[in-house]
Amino acid sequence: MITSRNIVWTLAAVTLAAALTTACASVPGRPAIRQVQNQPGRFVDHSVTVTGTVTSSWGVPFAGFNVFKVDDGTGEITVVSNDRRVPGRGARVEVKGKVEDIATLGGRALGLHLREQRIRYRD
Repeated sequence: MITSRNIVWTLAAVTLAAALTTACASVPGRPAIRQVQNQPGRFVDHSVTVTGTVTSSWGVPFAGFNVFKVDDGTGEITVVSNDRRVPGRGARVEVKGKVEDIATLGGRALGLHLREQRIRYRD
């Protein structure tokens, strides 16, 4: 016999299953850099946050174009920034950015990098 209580429980179960499926299939917001490098197709055009140490950096003064590399212990990724400040080598940073690549060749992302959206300096 179908009752309103059975319908409520069925709808709750379906909603929970849909939420869990969506959560498992979504892109993690704080992946390890190695994960981004190993699965670029999953992350390209998505925003992620990485935390690590700046290993190298350079910028064009007054042009607002900077490039630096961040290492989180699992890998290193290039960050492209339009900010006027470029973090120095050894700085601990948390960078939120959109994952981009220049091209894909043979299923491999070329020029994989983060387009900086926000940077925070860590102690």
